[in-house]
Amino acid sequence: MPEAVFSVHLRELPTFAHTLLAAAGPHRVWLFKGDLGSGKTTLIKHICAALGVTSPTSSPTFSIINVYPRAAGGVVYHVDCYRLKHAGEALDIGLEEYLSSGNYCLVEWPEKIESLLPDQAFVVELRKQEPEIRQITYHA
Repeated sequence: MPEAVFSVHLRELPTFAHTLLAAAGPHRVWLFKGDLGSGKTTLIKHICAALGVTSPTSSPTFSIINVYPRAAGGVVYHVDCYRLKHAGEALDIGLEEYLSSGNYCLVEWPEKIESLLPDQAFVVELRKQEPEIRQITYHA
């Protein structure tokens, strides 16, 4: 899949989440890259809503992994690797099982666990352009 680049206003994120789901196709492991405050968690909240998650979503910075049930069945895993010091810590919490589960696994700060990531993943990069505008790049 060729790289695609969009400028997206924060109010457009609910609609853009559906664009990303269509673009990702069968990919279930998504890697979110971007600086602190770029909007990774906010975008993931909208993706979860588009996937039928009805429970509240929040950043798993301290829990590392949040599990959200989907209304249609199954779950979405939201992983935040920011606090991990090395990939071994991810192994200790069973991250490989989440990544290979076949459920959506949305991973923030994937560079911390690069050696554990599957070859086939959907990559979403966010960059703050203005207070309310994000440049969002994606590719498989």
